Amino acid sequence: MASRALFALLLVSLCWSVRGGEAAGRAEEEVSALRSRARDPVKFDFSPFLIQYKSGRVQRLMGTRVVAASVDAPTGVASRDVVVDHGTGLAVRLYRPSHRGGRLPVLVYFHGGAFVVESAFDPVYHNYLNVLAAKAGVIAVSVNYRLAPEHPLPAAYDDSWTALKWIVANARLGGDDPWLSKRGNMSRLFVAGDSAGGNIAHNLAMRVGHQGLDAGGTRIHGMALLDPYFLGRYVSPAAQRAWGFICAGRYGMEHPYVNPMALPAAAWRGLGSARLLMTVSGLDQLGPFQRAYVDALRGSGWPGQAQLYVTPGEGHCYFLNNLSSPKVAMHMATLAAFINGTT
Repeated sequence: MASRALFALLLVSLCWSVRGGEAAGRAEEEVSALRSRARDPVKFDFSPFLIQYKSGRVQRLMGTRVVAASVDAPTGVASRDVVVDHGTGLAVRLYRPSHRGGRLPVLVYFHGGAFVVESAFDPVYHNYLNVLAAKAGVIAVSVNYRLAPEHPLPAAYDDSWTALKWIVANARLGGDDPWLSKRGNMSRLFVAGDSAGGNIAHNLAMRVGHQGLDAGGTRIHGMALLDPYFLGRYVSPAAQRAWGFICAGRYGMEHPYVNPMALPAAAWRGLGSARLLMTVSGLDQLGPFQRAYVDALRGSGWPGQAQLYVTPGEGHCYFLNNLSSPKVAMHMATLAAFINGTT
């Protein structure tokens, strides 16, 4: 019973929803993992995400599928990949909606996966961003940051900062990327992400507010945190161990990276975003931390506008699946309206 309880706790408290389309593949990966254990002792079991062995080998149990960039037939959205940093392998996938006149908002998106699994090239994220780019009418840039444990935090933050700076530089008139320089409107720059990606979006907005993005004073117009991964001081030992694994023990539970509610009011007031959308799924056990985030921001004297959107009866990051379902469609409509300034 103890092992079952630990498994359930990790599943609900650290960021992912089971996807039906991956079930068969994940079962095969788990069987392979069992065989590997017999040959190579386990150093850290982070199921259902991955297993790290004492040899240093890492076996990911989910989030390993990849789909190529393309023109999406249902939405007409075109996508393509760009390597931002050949030294680290940092890459982004850009999305451009069809038949849109004038310059469009630029949305920088960070995928979830507990900082240890998933990618910008996963079919679920590819499908989600195709639909979002079409619905919201945005140039979307999905960031493929490096993952722990091979690259523990702050690698994901550093990669995401590098990607954001690249986007700002390339969106200038005459920039190297034509989609950004010819179609992007950097006065309407948004950052967004689900789960771990929401954590990244928050931390980048904090960095922008306190450090700035460029000499021109480019700011983040809005930030959408979709069921973000935040914890607090009093969480289970399992959640503490998982966070320690993600950051290689560099940051404790009181560190603002994972527990922004520990920030003083003055730090909140420096958040580099004028608007916030926080989404909370009713069955998500991270919900109390997400609500506390909104309360702390509103109570700090921050001059921006914070919107809280709650979906009852749904689990963590439910909105990435079944994109045509009414609840998911409403969630995406809320995000699109936030980007377009209608809420």
